[in-house]
Amino acid sequence: MTEPVTFPQDRTCPYHPPTGYDPLSRPLSRITLYDGREVWVVTGHTEARELLVDQRLSSRRDHPGFPMTTARFAGIRDRRTALLGVDDPEHNTQRRMLIPSFTLKRTASLRPQIQATVDHLLDTMEAQGPPAELVSAFALPVPSMVICALLGVPYTDHDFFEAQSRRLLRGPSAADAEDARDQLEGYLGELIDRKEKDPGEGLLDELIHDQLREGRVDRDELATLALVLLVAGHETTANMISLGTYTLLRHPEQLTELRADPTLMPTAVEELLRFLSIADGLLRVATEDIEIAGTTIRADEGVVFSTSVINRDDGMFPEPDSLDWHRPARHHVAFGFGIHQCLGQNLARAEMEIALHTLFSRLPGLRLAAPADDIPFKPGDTIQGMLELPVTWG
Repeated sequence: MTEPVTFPQDRTCPYHPPTGYDPLSRPLSRITLYDGREVWVVTGHTEARELLVDQRLSSRRDHPGFPMTTARFAGIRDRRTALLGVDDPEHNTQRRMLIPSFTLKRTASLRPQIQATVDHLLDTMEAQGPPAELVSAFALPVPSMVICALLGVPYTDHDFFEAQSRRLLRGPSAADAEDARDQLEGYLGELIDRKEKDPGEGLLDELIHDQLREGRVDRDELATLALVLLVAGHETTANMISLGTYTLLRHPEQLTELRADPTLMPTAVEELLRFLSIADGLLRVATEDIEIAGTTIRADEGVVFSTSVINRDDGMFPEPDSLDWHRPARHHVAFGFGIHQCLGQNLARAEMEIALHTLFSRLPGLRLAAPADDIPFKPGDTIQGMLELPVTWG
């Protein structure tokens, strides 16, 4: 490789890494960001897991060396960001507040509610009849309804916060992203005020009672925590459901096997998480020199973890470009790794298992309602997924 590869790039197929990443060498390489800055990209699985637990890599976005992959996010780099943009001990304090609501036990208790949500949405789809646009009719409402119920956010406001989330994650400019964040923080601040006067049921109400009133968090920190949970809680899983559906429809042999043996669904979800790697680009900055794989990452240098490439490392996943429900894929880094590993991963797995199993069970004739190559998917500078997914059945 004579010149660093540009990052991020658009995918040419929605479920494969960009072909422009093919020249990247393992386990580390160099990439060029939107502003011309060169940083490290980690592409090796073993090295990624080693570095993601290294405390000499920081998640603080206000560090001058932190790698920003788009102008949109560079424009809000100095804004306070809970969980994702802080290091320990602040990160640990925030995470401990939330862990009880995202345990396996808590997630198991939510499964009947998730199932009821999925059934209701599919009842509506079937009553309206084919065709349908699956993102707006199913993939987005499932996690949006679930996270609203968990947090205690009124789902009647979903049009507003979903629209602002889209602007935040893939708006046309930094100003657009900043305004979207202002809108979301303002909305959540007002909701916190209302809940203080008239408490309801939900995680946000618990945090107001147990943390805000006791002075363990301030109002701004609570609003930023709620923002991260609300946006991440519906955007990521919605993309996994839509892109997972598209991918299964494009792999009929694997879909037939999954329909014949529904007990494969939990391992299929892990394989889809590995295969799709929708959050492609975990970002860190070195606070000290780090020796890794015969290479020195210098202090203040940016480091990007390309999850889509890491999860196709054939040293860990043989024949990585194939879907295989029988491979042990649990060691993927789709949820990250280390202290910043996705807090809501148990909930995401449950939503995907229930949504995909029920969708293909209820609609055995489900198929694409447009040529596969004509269906639009998201650009490479945001969370990967389908912009729309026209389907039919019967």
